[in-house]
Amino acid sequence: MLIVDDDPAVTETFSRMLLLEGYTVRGAVTAEAGLREAEAARPDAILLDLRMPIVDGVAFLRRLRARADQRATPVAIVTGDYFLDDVLSHELQGLGAAVFFKPLWIEDLVRITRSLVR
Repeated sequence: MLIVDDDPAVTETFSRMLLLEGYTVRGAVTAEAGLREAEAARPDAILLDLRMPIVDGVAFLRRLRARADQRATPVAIVTGDYFLDDVLSHELQGLGAAVFFKPLWIEDLVRITRSLVR
C-alpha cells in the first residue's frame, strides 16, 4: 500500500492505522516522491490526496496511468474537497480512481483499503 499526501500527519496516521491492520505501507509527501515509490515498490494499491502543491492528485494519476505496469493499480482519491465539479469527477472516474472524503475513521480507511487490494 502506498499513501501519497502532502500533509505528513495524514500520511503518518494512515500508515500507522494500516500497519496495525497488517498491511505493508509506504508513504510519500509529494506526488513526485509518490511516483518514485510506485515505480520502485509497485504497490498493490494507492491512497492519494487530490489537492497537493506543484503536482496534484490528478496529474499524479495521469502520470501513473501512462506507465504500462501501473495502469491497473487500484487508486482511491482521499480528499477534504467536498465540491468536485463534474468534469473533474468524470476524469477521475475515467482514470480508474474512486473518491472518498476526509475525515476517515479507521473503519473507513480499512474498508477502502480492503476494497482496493482484493
